[in-house]
Amino acid sequence: MNKTLIATIIIILVTIVGIYQLSNPKKEILRISTTTSLEDTGLLEELEAKFEKEYPNIDVQIVSGGTGIAIERGKKGDADLIIVHDKKREEEFINEGYGTKRYPFAYNYFYIVGPKDDPAKINETKTAQEAFQKILTEAQKNPQVKFVSRGDNSGTHTREIKIWNKTGIDYNKIKESPWYIETGSGMADTLRVADEKQAYTITDSGTYLAYKNQLNLTVYISNDSDLLNVYSAIPINPEKIKGTNYDAAMKFINFLLSKEGQKIISQYGEDKYGKPLFTPLS
Repeated sequence: MNKTLIATIIIILVTIVGIYQLSNPKKEILRISTTTSLEDTGLLEELEAKFEKEYPNIDVQIVSGGTGIAIERGKKGDADLIIVHDKKREEEFINEGYGTKRYPFAYNYFYIVGPKDDPAKINETKTAQEAFQKILTEAQKNPQVKFVSRGDNSGTHTREIKIWNKTGIDYNKIKESPWYIETGSGMADTLRVADEKQAYTITDSGTYLAYKNQLNLTVYISNDSDLLNVYSAIPINPEKIKGTNYDAAMKFINFLLSKEGQKIISQYGEDKYGKPLFTPLS
């Protein structure tokens, strides 16, 4: 093969590679760490698809756990954006310098659900605190009364602890009780265990509605002020965590708060579950 032919082949290959790179530019990556409820319901997947259509140069990569896991991932620099639901810990996260600002974008309510035969008779109660007190009292007398907890440091678990403590009873003693069961996993798995054991549990309403048809659990308490559940997005502070993609995180937040993003949230689940799973906040 003569030198002219070799040079021609090299030029052709370089040109092909150049054209490929121009037509397939390297995408930015936006790492989102979030709570299980947003992924279990499918809302985040739908928002991701619409966002990536609007920003084709950004590849959204989502990891779900509980709020506690999401916050730890943010602190370690394993996320550019966290989406969680625990105001107290969110504010601590920002005060410690890990996040720049809290952006609430949607809410729903926690539900207290349980078996249809209601062995603890919580249908006679009106608030979350009354229901928890009733479950505690009846569980000490009736072995059929059980409570299943996520036990995973998630936003739902934190809210559950807050309600137990509001009854004036030490949560650390409650969790050692034989009727108290911890799953250590997400909301969907915890609902399945509660259903299997015909036990009470606390769940976000979105995940419950998404799995309602697979469960024999009834909603007993909803809409109580103790059960309000607000979701917020927090970009990781690039001055605290080097290398974070703050620009892409803010693009996603602006999309969540935009007219289009809020409309998606306001309608999500209505066709499938009879009513939206979340309510937009702006």
